Amino acid sequence: MRHYETTYILRPNLGEDQFTEIIDRTNAIIANDDGAIICLDRWGMRRLAYEISKEVQGYYVYMNYAAPASAVDEIERIFRIDDRVLRYLTIKLGDSMTAESIEIEKQRIAEKAAAREKAQAEAEEGADYDNDDVDNENSQE
Repeated sequence: MRHYETTYILRPNLGEDQFTEIIDRTNAIIANDDGAIICLDRWGMRRLAYEISKEVQGYYVYMNYAAPASAVDEIERIFRIDDRVLRYLTIKLGDSMTAESIEIEKQRIAEKAAAREKAQAEAEEGADYDNDDVDNENSQE
């Protein structure tokens, strides 16, 4: 199996049910081909850099996975046919992945996400602390 990441953009007016249906169908293709999903992130609604098919927003989905090339071919074939998918991009990250390397990659991504959440929480605490200082200064005047 090879290591891939795919980012795809869905039409914004589909609704949560159709977003989930497309994501589940894509995940099923990988699972049916004995692949493994390492990370799936729903980035959500974002403004597009330029208009695509008269849309100015799109629902972004990022997927990091290990799968044979046939699974990627099938995913891209379906994305080309499905007009609900505005754009997609698949990048090959590595030539071979074992079950052990998949678990290591999952753990690395989880640690990275935990560190990012911790940094965000600390930044929010700092912002709250700064606001309290301003409030205290204003009340002393």
